[in-house]
Amino acid sequence: MPGTRAAAYTLTVTRDPVPTDGGARRDPAGARGDGAPSTGTAPLERPTASERTVARDASAALPDSVPILVVGAGQAGLSVGYHLLRRGLEPAGDFLIVDRGPGAGGAWQHRWDTLRLGDAHRIADLPGMGETGRSFDSAPTEPPAAVVVGDYYARYEDAFALDVARPVDVTDVRTDADGTFVVSTADARADVRTRVLVAAVGTWGSPRLPDVPGVEDFRGRQIVTPEFRSPADFAGLRVAIVGGGASALGFLREVSPVATGVRWFTRRPPAFSDPAKGLSEDLGRESVRLQDEAARAGRELPSIVSTTGMPLTPRLRALRDAGLLERSPMFARVVTDGVVHADGTFEPFDAIIWAIGFHADLGPLRSLGLDARRGVRVADGHALDVPGLFLAGYGPQASTISANRGARRIARDAQRYLSDGRWPPAR
Repeated sequence: MPGTRAAAYTLTVTRDPVPTDGGARRDPAGARGDGAPSTGTAPLERPTASERTVARDASAALPDSVPILVVGAGQAGLSVGYHLLRRGLEPAGDFLIVDRGPGAGGAWQHRWDTLRLGDAHRIADLPGMGETGRSFDSAPTEPPAAVVVGDYYARYEDAFALDVARPVDVTDVRTDADGTFVVSTADARADVRTRVLVAAVGTWGSPRLPDVPGVEDFRGRQIVTPEFRSPADFAGLRVAIVGGGASALGFLREVSPVATGVRWFTRRPPAFSDPAKGLSEDLGRESVRLQDEAARAGRELPSIVSTTGMPLTPRLRALRDAGLLERSPMFARVVTDGVVHADGTFEPFDAIIWAIGFHADLGPLRSLGLDARRGVRVADGHALDVPGLFLAGYGPQASTISANRGARRIARDAQRYLSDGRWPPAR
């Protein structure tokens, strides 16, 4: 978006997919198909060209119909798939998971190569992940996070034979006269029909765009979070970083050593918490309450970090000790070669990184009347105004810990809805 403000953001970042290890299927009870224990010691690898070709050809074999269609194979989608298996449903026959990414890893496969797991918020394990011999609590922090998460998710998909079809880009969803969803994709030859649609689409493809006056006039480099490639792109530049979350702080840490100068801007003073004490139960409950309240009322979702604060990790402490964790109040407007502050003073910049959060990526559901920017009425993962539609990982289910609990309920309620047609399903 250099020099212009896009009306809509389309993710163009792609990475090579990370292959599965070819291991035998585990059922959710934990027994491996060949009776042998998992060693979990294979190295992290990139796929061969032939493996990439096989993955891309998967979209041509989509069925005409499936009882449950899960869109998205990130944390929420894989968690739903696991719990559907636990309830006795089978991949391909009873449910199908599709994902638009070229490989496993959800949105993590698109993250920049310099990002490490220790730089980001903690990733909770997927349900049953211990059976694969992997845990994010002991994951390596040396390789890129994109590689580690992609490898772990690929092994998970393979261990439970989730048979994710990819790349499948869902472009539109509508309903026919009897309420069946008709799902169109950019990749399949025909539409897919389903009684239950679980949208586990995440947020990576829908970053918030800046609404600061003058953004269109800036002649320097402007990016939103998913467009970040490397700190080297900002070497020798005067850089403004906008946002109070984990991405903004990560950019501050990575760009500061190479840029001529960096300033960090937020609308509100940031709050930090001691990671050694963990997230207090009160803050955790309040964050979930606010998210749930907004979702049930159909309002735009509030920022989680505004309630919980940012954990002051050792790397952030190092930034603070170096004098780099100094926040400036948000500027009033952007001009061609910099910004103008509230007091009218001008400050020159060559680049602006907008790390200002995300909306739920509900673009394909627009035909159903849903728009995350206006808010969607959601309770317990049920899209209240669209029978049969579940939004996994939305609102109070957005945290990595609550995703598993929410997925368990969605799997149960999807099966109930198929049985009795009652909407929303009873608690």
